[in-house]
Amino acid sequence: MQNVLVSGAGVAGLTLAYWLRRNGFAATVVERAPAVRPGGQAIDVRGAALGVLDRSGILDEARAARTRLRGMAMLDGEGNETWRSTEMTMSGGRLDSPDIELLREDLTALMHRQAMGAGVEFVYDDSVTTLDDGPDGVRVGFERSPERTFDLVVGADGLHSKVRRLAFGPEEDYVRHLGAYLTVFSAPNFLGLDDWEIWLNHESAAGAATYCVYPVRDNSEIRITLGFKAGPLAYDHRDTGEQKALMAERLAHVGWETPRLLRAMREAPDFYFDQMAQIRMDRWTGGRTALVGDAGYCPSPLSGQGTSLALVGAYVLAGELGKRDGGGHAAAFARYETRMRPYVALNQAIAHENASGNPSEESMEKAKNGIALDG
Repeated sequence: MQNVLVSGAGVAGLTLAYWLRRNGFAATVVERAPAVRPGGQAIDVRGAALGVLDRSGILDEARAARTRLRGMAMLDGEGNETWRSTEMTMSGGRLDSPDIELLREDLTALMHRQAMGAGVEFVYDDSVTTLDDGPDGVRVGFERSPERTFDLVVGADGLHSKVRRLAFGPEEDYVRHLGAYLTVFSAPNFLGLDDWEIWLNHESAAGAATYCVYPVRDNSEIRITLGFKAGPLAYDHRDTGEQKALMAERLAHVGWETPRLLRAMREAPDFYFDQMAQIRMDRWTGGRTALVGDAGYCPSPLSGQGTSLALVGAYVLAGELGKRDGGGHAAAFARYETRMRPYVALNQAIAHENASGNPSEESMEKAKNGIALDG
Protein backbone atom coordinates (compact mmCIF):
# COMPACT_ATOMS: atom_id res chain seq x y z
CA MET A 1 0.00 0.00 0.00
CA GLN A 2 1.47 3.33 -1.06
CA ASN A 3 1.44 6.07 1.56
CA VAL A 4 0.62 9.67 0.70
CA LEU A 5 1.15 12.78 2.81
CA VAL A 6 -1.47 15.50 2.38
CA SER A 7 -0.56 18.93 3.76
CA GLY A 8 -3.65 20.84 4.85
CA ALA A 9 -6.97 19.80 6.41
CA GLY A 10 -9.22 22.09 4.41
CA VAL A 11 -11.81 21.05 1.83
CA ALA A 12 -9.22 19.93 -0.73
CA GLY A 13 -7.04 18.03 1.75
CA LEU A 14 -9.87 16.23 3.51
CA THR A 15 -11.55 15.25 0.24
CA LEU A 16 -8.29 14.01 -1.23
CA ALA A 17 -7.40 11.97 1.86
CA TYR A 18 -10.84 10.35 1.91
CA TRP A 19 -10.71 9.38 -1.76
CA LEU A 20 -7.12 8.17 -1.51
CA ARG A 21 -8.28 5.74 1.18
CA ARG A 22 -11.22 4.72 -0.98
CA ASN A 23 -8.74 3.99 -3.77
CA GLY A 24 -6.47 1.83 -1.65
CA PHE A 25 -3.79 4.25 -0.41
CA ALA A 26 -2.63 4.99 3.11
CA ALA A 27 -3.21 8.71 3.72
CA THR A 28 -1.76 11.02 6.37
CA VAL A 29 -2.98 14.61 6.75
CA VAL A 30 -0.72 17.15 8.48
CA GLU A 31 -2.37 20.37 9.64
CA ARG A 32 -0.75 23.42 11.23
CA ALA A 33 -3.82 24.17 13.39
CA PRO A 34 -4.58 22.09 16.50
CA ALA A 35 -7.77 20.76 14.86
CA VAL A 36 -9.83 21.20 11.71
CA ARG A 37 -10.26 24.96 11.52
CA PRO A 38 -13.62 26.48 12.58
CA GLY A 39 -15.15 29.64 11.14
CA GLY A 40 -15.05 30.91 7.60
CA GLN A 41 -17.56 32.29 5.18
CA ALA A 42 -20.45 30.60 3.45
CA ILE A 43 -19.09 28.73 0.45
CA ASP A 44 -20.77 27.37 -2.67
CA VAL A 45 -20.81 23.86 -4.12
CA ARG A 46 -21.92 23.86 -7.74
CA GLY A 47 -22.16 21.71 -10.83
CA ALA A 48 -19.68 18.85 -11.00
CA ALA A 49 -18.70 19.36 -7.35
CA LEU A 50 -22.19 18.28 -6.27
CA GLY A 51 -21.36 14.91 -7.80
CA VAL A 52 -18.27 14.67 -5.58
CA LEU A 53 -20.40 15.29 -2.47
CA ASP A 54 -22.86 12.66 -3.65
CA ARG A 55 -20.15 10.06 -4.22
CA SER A 56 -18.61 10.97 -0.87
CA GLY A 57 -21.90 10.13 0.84
CA ILE A 58 -22.63 13.58 2.25
CA LEU A 59 -24.79 15.35 -0.34
CA ASP A 60 -28.04 15.07 1.62
CA GLU A 61 -26.36 16.30 4.81
CA ALA A 62 -24.77 19.18 2.93
CA ARG A 63 -28.17 20.18 1.55
CA ALA A 64 -29.65 20.03 5.06
CA ALA A 65 -26.89 22.34 6.31
CA ARG A 66 -27.34 24.95 3.60
CA THR A 67 -27.99 28.60 4.44
CA ARG A 68 -31.64 29.68 4.59
CA LEU A 69 -31.49 33.21 3.19
CA ARG A 70 -34.69 34.78 1.82
CA GLY A 71 -32.95 37.46 -0.21
CA MET A 72 -30.68 40.47 0.03
CA ALA A 73 -30.43 44.25 0.00
CA MET A 74 -27.68 46.45 -1.43
CA LEU A 75 -26.78 49.63 0.48
CA ASP A 76 -24.64 52.65 -0.29
CA GLY A 77 -21.87 53.86 2.03
CA GLU A 78 -24.33 55.62 4.35
CA GLY A 79 -26.69 52.67 4.64
CA ASN A 80 -29.32 53.80 2.12
CA GLU A 81 -30.88 50.88 0.26
CA THR A 82 -30.27 51.06 -3.48
CA TRP A 83 -31.92 47.78 -4.51
CA ARG A 84 -33.10 44.44 -3.14
CA SER A 85 -33.91 40.95 -4.38
CA THR A 86 -35.94 38.01 -3.11
CA GLU A 87 -34.69 35.82 -5.97
CA MET A 88 -30.94 35.74 -5.33
CA THR A 89 -28.10 36.72 -3.04
CA MET A 90 -24.69 38.00 -4.05
CA SER A 91 -22.98 35.31 -1.97
CA GLY A 92 -24.91 32.28 -3.19
CA GLY A 93 -26.62 33.12 -6.48
CA ARG A 94 -30.21 32.24 -7.32
CA LEU A 95 -32.26 30.93 -4.41
CA ASP A 96 -34.02 28.38 -6.64
CA SER A 97 -30.72 26.87 -7.83
CA PRO A 98 -29.77 23.24 -7.12
CA ASP A 99 -26.36 24.57 -6.00
CA ILE A 100 -25.60 24.53 -2.27
CA GLU A 101 -24.42 27.42 -0.12
CA LEU A 102 -23.24 26.30 3.34
CA LEU A 103 -20.69 27.33 5.91
CA ARG A 104 -17.15 26.22 5.26
CA GLU A 105 -16.88 24.74 8.75
CA ASP A 106 -19.98 22.61 8.17
CA LEU A 107 -18.57 21.15 4.96
CA THR A 108 -15.16 20.45 6.50
CA ALA A 109 -16.82 18.79 9.49
CA LEU A 110 -18.66 16.41 7.15
CA MET A 111 -15.54 15.61 5.14
CA HIS A 112 -13.45 15.17 8.30
CA ARG A 113 -15.94 12.64 9.62
CA GLN A 114 -15.79 10.70 6.35
CA ALA A 115 -11.99 10.78 6.33
CA MET A 116 -11.78 9.58 9.92
CA GLY A 117 -14.18 6.77 9.16
CA ALA A 118 -12.06 5.74 6.18
CA GLY A 119 -8.95 5.40 8.37
CA VAL A 120 -7.04 8.57 7.47
CA GLU A 121 -4.21 9.43 9.89
CA PHE A 122 -4.20 13.03 11.19
CA VAL A 123 -1.21 14.95 12.57
CA TYR A 124 -2.25 18.30 14.04
CA ASP A 125 -0.25 21.29 15.27
CA ASP A 126 2.55 20.54 12.82
CA SER A 127 3.67 21.42 9.32
CA VAL A 128 6.11 20.42 6.61
CA THR A 129 9.54 22.08 6.71
CA THR A 130 11.62 20.14 4.14
CA LEU A 131 11.01 17.91 1.13
CA ASP A 132 13.70 15.62 -0.23
CA ASP A 133 12.18 14.11 -3.37
CA GLY A 134 14.08 10.98 -4.43
CA PRO A 135 13.56 8.06 -6.80
CA ASP A 136 11.99 5.88 -4.10
CA GLY A 137 10.02 8.40 -2.05
CA VAL A 138 9.93 11.82 -0.45
CA ARG A 139 11.76 12.34 2.82
CA VAL A 140 9.70 14.89 4.73
CA GLY A 141 10.86 17.03 7.64
CA PHE A 142 8.32 18.46 10.09
CA GLU A 143 8.37 21.26 12.65
CA ARG A 144 7.61 18.91 15.53
CA SER A 145 7.36 15.31 14.33
CA PRO A 146 10.27 13.06 13.34
CA GLU A 147 11.17 12.79 9.65
CA ARG A 148 9.16 10.31 7.61
CA THR A 149 9.28 8.99 4.07
CA PHE A 150 6.18 8.96 1.87
CA ASP A 151 5.62 7.62 -1.61
CA LEU A 152 3.88 10.87 -2.61
CA VAL A 153 3.28 14.34 -1.13
CA VAL A 154 0.34 16.58 -2.01
CA GLY A 155 0.08 20.24 -1.05
CA ALA A 156 -3.50 21.16 -0.19
CA ASP A 157 -2.34 24.01 2.01
CA GLY A 158 -3.95 27.00 0.38
CA LEU A 159 -2.91 30.28 -1.18
CA HIS A 160 0.30 30.48 0.89
CA SER A 161 1.21 26.81 0.35
CA LYS A 162 4.45 25.76 1.99
CA VAL A 163 4.57 22.60 -0.14
CA ARG A 164 4.38 24.75 -3.28
CA ARG A 165 7.23 26.93 -2.06
CA LEU A 166 9.43 23.96 -1.18
CA ALA A 167 8.73 21.99 -4.37
CA PHE A 168 8.12 24.65 -7.02
CA GLY A 169 9.69 27.90 -5.84
CA PRO A 170 8.74 31.20 -4.19
CA GLU A 171 5.16 32.34 -3.86
CA GLU A 172 5.69 35.56 -5.78
CA ASP A 173 6.33 33.55 -8.95
CA TYR A 174 2.71 32.34 -8.96
CA VAL A 175 0.48 34.85 -7.16
CA ARG A 176 -1.57 37.23 -9.31
CA HIS A 177 -3.02 40.02 -7.18
CA LEU A 178 -6.57 41.09 -8.13
CA GLY A 179 -6.62 44.53 -6.55
CA ALA A 180 -8.44 43.95 -3.26
CA TYR A 181 -8.21 42.55 0.28
CA LEU A 182 -10.86 40.92 2.45
CA THR A 183 -11.48 39.61 5.93
CA VAL A 184 -14.03 37.10 7.22
CA PHE A 185 -15.12 36.64 10.84
CA SER A 186 -18.06 35.68 13.08
CA ALA A 187 -20.08 37.73 15.56
CA PRO A 188 -23.38 37.59 17.45
CA ASN A 189 -26.30 38.80 15.34
CA PHE A 190 -26.37 42.31 16.82
CA LEU A 191 -27.99 43.62 13.61
CA GLY A 192 -31.06 41.42 14.09
CA LEU A 193 -30.92 40.05 10.56
CA ASP A 194 -33.65 37.49 9.83
CA ASP A 195 -32.45 35.19 7.02
CA TRP A 196 -31.56 38.34 5.09
CA GLU A 197 -28.23 39.29 3.51
CA ILE A 198 -26.87 42.84 3.48
CA TRP A 199 -24.28 44.13 1.02
CA LEU A 200 -22.76 47.60 1.25
CA ASN A 201 -20.78 49.21 -1.56
CA HIS A 202 -18.93 52.48 -1.04
CA GLU A 203 -16.92 54.49 -3.55
CA SER A 204 -15.20 57.74 -2.58
CA ALA A 205 -11.95 59.65 -2.87
CA ALA A 206 -10.96 58.15 0.51
CA GLY A 207 -11.08 54.66 -0.98
CA ALA A 208 -13.43 51.97 -2.26
CA ALA A 209 -14.83 49.44 0.18
CA THR A 210 -17.49 46.77 0.21
CA TYR A 211 -18.84 44.25 2.64
CA CYS A 212 -21.37 41.49 3.11
CA VAL A 213 -23.21 40.46 6.30
CA TYR A 214 -25.59 37.50 6.62
CA PRO A 215 -27.07 35.49 9.50
CA VAL A 216 -26.32 31.82 10.24
CA ARG A 217 -27.12 29.27 12.96
CA ASP A 218 -30.87 30.09 13.03
CA ASN A 219 -30.09 33.81 12.99
CA SER A 220 -28.09 33.65 16.23
CA GLU A 221 -24.80 34.60 14.53
CA ILE A 222 -23.64 36.63 11.58
CA ARG A 223 -20.75 36.08 9.20
CA ILE A 224 -19.08 39.30 8.12
CA THR A 225 -16.88 39.81 5.06
CA LEU A 226 -15.20 43.21 4.81
CA GLY A 227 -13.12 44.28 1.84
CA PHE A 228 -11.28 47.20 0.29
CA LYS A 229 -9.57 47.89 -3.02
CA ALA A 230 -5.79 48.31 -3.04
CA GLY A 231 -2.70 47.27 -4.91
CA PRO A 232 -0.22 44.82 -3.34
CA LEU A 233 0.49 45.69 0.31
CA ALA A 234 3.32 44.55 2.55
CA TYR A 235 2.07 42.85 5.72
CA ASP A 236 2.68 39.74 7.81
CA HIS A 237 0.05 37.17 6.83
CA ARG A 238 0.37 35.55 10.27
CA ASP A 239 0.03 38.77 12.33
CA THR A 240 -3.73 39.14 12.92
CA GLY A 241 -3.26 42.32 14.98
CA GLU A 242 -1.58 44.05 12.04
CA GLN A 243 -4.28 42.80 9.67
CA LYS A 244 -7.13 44.04 11.88
CA ALA A 245 -5.49 47.46 12.17
CA LEU A 246 -5.09 47.62 8.38
CA MET A 247 -8.75 46.74 7.78
CA ALA A 248 -9.94 49.26 10.38
CA GLU A 249 -7.84 52.01 8.80
CA ARG A 250 -9.12 51.31 5.29
CA LEU A 251 -12.81 51.26 6.34
CA ALA A 252 -12.74 54.12 8.86
CA HIS A 253 -14.44 56.50 6.42
CA VAL A 254 -17.41 54.22 5.66
CA GLY A 255 -20.76 54.93 7.33
CA TRP A 256 -23.81 52.89 8.43
CA GLU A 257 -22.89 50.10 10.89
CA THR A 258 -19.20 50.01 9.94
CA PRO A 259 -17.91 51.15 13.39
CA ARG A 260 -19.83 48.33 15.11
CA LEU A 261 -18.64 45.80 12.57
CA LEU A 262 -15.03 46.90 13.10
CA ARG A 263 -15.45 46.56 16.88
CA ALA A 264 -16.83 43.05 16.33
CA MET A 265 -13.81 42.27 14.16
CA ARG A 266 -11.43 43.16 16.99
CA GLU A 267 -13.28 40.76 19.33
CA ALA A 268 -13.96 37.97 16.81
CA PRO A 269 -13.23 34.38 17.91
CA ASP A 270 -12.18 33.56 14.35
CA PHE A 271 -10.51 35.82 11.81
CA TYR A 272 -9.25 35.43 8.25
CA PHE A 273 -7.54 38.11 6.18
CA ASP A 274 -5.86 37.91 2.80
CA GLN A 275 -5.55 39.44 -0.62
CA MET A 276 -7.87 38.67 -3.49
CA ALA A 277 -5.52 36.67 -5.69
CA GLN A 278 -5.18 33.79 -8.09
CA ILE A 279 -2.46 31.17 -8.33
CA ARG A 280 -1.26 30.64 -11.89
CA MET A 281 1.18 27.79 -12.59
CA ASP A 282 2.41 26.00 -15.71
CA ARG A 283 2.43 22.72 -13.79
CA TRP A 284 0.95 21.45 -10.54
CA THR A 285 3.04 18.29 -10.34
CA GLY A 286 6.73 17.44 -10.30
CA GLY A 287 8.60 14.34 -9.21
CA ARG A 288 6.56 12.77 -6.43
CA THR A 289 4.84 16.01 -5.38
CA ALA A 290 1.53 17.51 -6.51
CA LEU A 291 -0.73 20.45 -5.63
CA VAL A 292 -4.50 20.54 -5.33
CA GLY A 293 -7.09 23.26 -4.71
CA ASP A 294 -5.98 26.80 -3.85
CA ALA A 295 -2.34 25.69 -3.48
CA GLY A 296 -2.19 24.99 -7.21
CA TYR A 297 -4.96 26.97 -8.86
CA CYS A 298 -6.75 29.34 -6.48
CA PRO A 299 -9.41 31.16 -8.53
CA SER A 300 -10.03 33.78 -5.77
CA PRO A 301 -13.33 34.35 -3.92
CA LEU A 302 -14.40 36.52 -6.87
CA SER A 303 -15.07 33.32 -8.81
CA GLY A 304 -17.39 31.73 -6.26
CA GLN A 305 -15.86 28.45 -7.42
CA GLY A 306 -12.90 27.86 -5.11
CA THR A 307 -14.65 25.16 -3.09
CA SER A 308 -15.92 23.39 -6.19
CA LEU A 309 -12.43 23.43 -7.72
CA ALA A 310 -11.01 21.97 -4.49
CA LEU A 311 -13.59 19.18 -4.36
CA VAL A 312 -13.29 18.23 -8.01
CA GLY A 313 -9.49 18.53 -8.13
CA ALA A 314 -9.08 16.29 -5.09
CA TYR A 315 -11.50 13.70 -6.49
CA VAL A 316 -9.83 13.67 -9.92
CA LEU A 317 -6.30 13.40 -8.50
CA ALA A 318 -7.23 10.54 -6.18
CA GLY A 319 -9.04 8.79 -9.01
CA GLU A 320 -6.16 9.04 -11.44
CA LEU A 321 -3.72 7.73 -8.83
CA GLY A 322 -6.09 4.88 -8.09
CA LYS A 323 -6.20 3.57 -11.66
CA ARG A 324 -2.86 1.74 -11.29
CA ASP A 325 -2.58 1.12 -15.02
CA GLY A 326 1.16 0.51 -15.05
CA GLY A 327 2.19 4.11 -15.65
CA GLY A 328 2.75 4.89 -11.97
CA HIS A 329 2.29 8.23 -10.31
CA ALA A 330 3.91 10.16 -13.19
CA ALA A 331 1.24 9.01 -15.63
CA ALA A 332 -1.49 9.70 -13.06
CA PHE A 333 -0.15 13.21 -12.48
CA ALA A 334 -0.12 13.85 -16.24
CA ARG A 335 -3.76 12.74 -16.57
CA TYR A 336 -4.73 14.92 -13.62
CA GLU A 337 -3.14 17.96 -15.26
CA THR A 338 -4.78 17.21 -18.62
CA ARG A 339 -8.25 16.77 -17.16
CA MET A 340 -8.15 19.72 -14.77
CA ARG A 341 -6.51 22.40 -16.97
CA PRO A 342 -9.62 23.36 -19.00
CA TYR A 343 -11.84 23.31 -15.90
CA VAL A 344 -9.43 25.51 -13.94
CA ALA A 345 -9.13 27.95 -16.85
CA LEU A 346 -12.91 28.38 -17.03
CA ASN A 347 -13.19 28.99 -13.30
CA GLN A 348 -10.31 31.43 -13.08
CA ALA A 349 -11.76 33.37 -16.03
CA ILE A 350 -15.15 33.75 -14.30
CA ALA A 351 -13.43 35.67 -11.47
CA HIS A 352 -12.40 38.39 -13.91
CA GLU A 353 -15.93 38.57 -15.31
CA ASN A 354 -17.34 38.96 -11.80
CA ALA A 355 -14.74 41.62 -10.94
CA SER A 356 -15.75 43.63 -14.00
CA GLY A 357 -19.41 43.51 -12.98
CA ASN A 358 -20.39 41.75 -16.20
CA PRO A 359 -20.72 38.03 -15.42
CA SER A 360 -22.80 35.96 -17.79
CA GLU A 361 -24.97 32.96 -16.91
CA GLU A 362 -23.44 31.09 -19.84
CA SER A 363 -19.90 31.56 -18.49
CA MET A 364 -20.94 30.41 -15.02
CA GLU A 365 -22.66 27.31 -16.38
CA LYS A 366 -19.53 26.41 -18.32
CA ALA A 367 -17.38 26.98 -15.24
CA LYS A 368 -19.64 24.87 -13.00
CA ASN A 369 -19.95 21.95 -15.37
CA GLY A 370 -16.73 22.11 -17.36
CA ILE A 371 -15.51 18.64 -16.37
CA ALA A 372 -16.96 15.14 -16.34
CA LEU A 373 -16.38 12.88 -13.34
CA ASP A 374 -15.25 9.31 -13.97
CA GLY A 375 -17.50 6.41 -13.11
